[in-house]
Amino acid sequence: MGGFFGAVCKRDCVLDVFFGADYHSHLGTRRAGMVIYDKDKGFQRQIHSIENTPFRTKFEKDLEEFHGFSGMSCISDNDPQPLLVRSHLGIFAIVMIGAINNTDKLINTYFSDHGHQFMVMSSGKVNQVELVAALINQKDTLVEGIRNAQSLIDGSATILILQEDGIIAARDRVGRLPILVGKSEDGMCVSFESFAYQKLGYHDHYELGPGEIVRITTDEIEQLAEPGEKMKICAFLWSYYGYPNSNYEGRNVEVMRYTNGQIMARDEAARGEMPEVDYVAGVPDSGIPHAIGYSNQSQKPFARPFVKYTPTWPRSFMPTNQEVRNRVAKMKQIPVPELIQDKKLLFVDDSIVRGTQLRETVEFLYENGAKEVHMRSACPPIMYGCKYLNFSSSNSDMELLARRTVQNLEGQQGQKHLQEYADSTTKRGKCLLKAICDEMGFHSLGYQSLDGLLEAIGLDRDKVCTYCWTGEE
Repeated sequence: MGGFFGAVCKRDCVLDVFFGADYHSHLGTRRAGMVIYDKDKGFQRQIHSIENTPFRTKFEKDLEEFHGFSGMSCISDNDPQPLLVRSHLGIFAIVMIGAINNTDKLINTYFSDHGHQFMVMSSGKVNQVELVAALINQKDTLVEGIRNAQSLIDGSATILILQEDGIIAARDRVGRLPILVGKSEDGMCVSFESFAYQKLGYHDHYELGPGEIVRITTDEIEQLAEPGEKMKICAFLWSYYGYPNSNYEGRNVEVMRYTNGQIMARDEAARGEMPEVDYVAGVPDSGIPHAIGYSNQSQKPFARPFVKYTPTWPRSFMPTNQEVRNRVAKMKQIPVPELIQDKKLLFVDDSIVRGTQLRETVEFLYENGAKEVHMRSACPPIMYGCKYLNFSSSNSDMELLARRTVQNLEGQQGQKHLQEYADSTTKRGKCLLKAICDEMGFHSLGYQSLDGLLEAIGLDRDKVCTYCWTGEE
């Protein structure tokens, strides 16, 4: 994933750009960058690794050197950015959040002659942001170039471009990620997360439609390309990686999670499948609001049987080494024995992807005396790795717990019945639940239905991307 923030002001905007990016730190763990434009100093840029050090720590020392009235910043889980580009379209800085699945094909098709070259990273891969810039530079204008890049990319591309006279913002052609514009007395900003600019003194002003392109200056938004009719915004914005205070398409993240938990409990009670437990709890952090909703609806008391120790390890998905990640996840879990020993516990997690850390969490609970552990997932079984935003990307779909379990149950024949396995009311669906319970040590397992999840989001289901559950584009 990744996040971005940009500002164009009548005053120095460096601190806005700095804090704006910092408020997106939950969206990426690898690299971050800032670029500021000043009419006297030109473009000033810095990129740092944030794999082991938070954004603020890495960029605080750069603030004294940055000066300017416009700029942008990003958090990235992939390639170093922003990049500075000079071409027939002028000098500009570019940020791209998304995923490109056809990198090699694009390079071989459009850049295979002797007049093109790309810098490669130590892995031998081309920086995808550089590839996007090259596709943009094929055309005579930036707008035509952005349209060209987005039409050729298999995946998604949400793009920000910083020029001398403002910022061009281009939402992905089907709007898989949001772009929101804030306004203050001093200027305008553009952001992934709405709360980021609200904390900086901007108020909600505009939300781009899918495929829409605008230019943002200190005083106005100029529409450069109209939005398209088709939208496929990512459902995981609400269920997992969006920050609780944010709103997308008018739907608040935290409210959706409460509602989602309530719907889960409502439907489970209607089926007569709700177990008798002492406490309902959430797997920190994003599982907690889903659990609060479940607790409120079921009228079973909410508790926190364990808490995460976050001062030194604030994010569970870093570092990159899987063995170290698993160890860190275990070290962060601090039990409250009075709420675990001899207790029947029902936990709600935002999702179950590979299940590695969840298995260790269950073992941890039993080691601390839990009598029963019941698990609920706030979304359906994940059957496909995300190819649009790298949320649940894997080397193979068989790394996903649900797909791996189907393969173990029925081999390749089972892969023809994934929709049936994802429905817990069917025979195959019940077999999936039992097999995962046996493997993970749950007393019971339940997944939110796709209908329930979409009801909680509250948008037309045709406007929400559900690829990782259904495999349908």
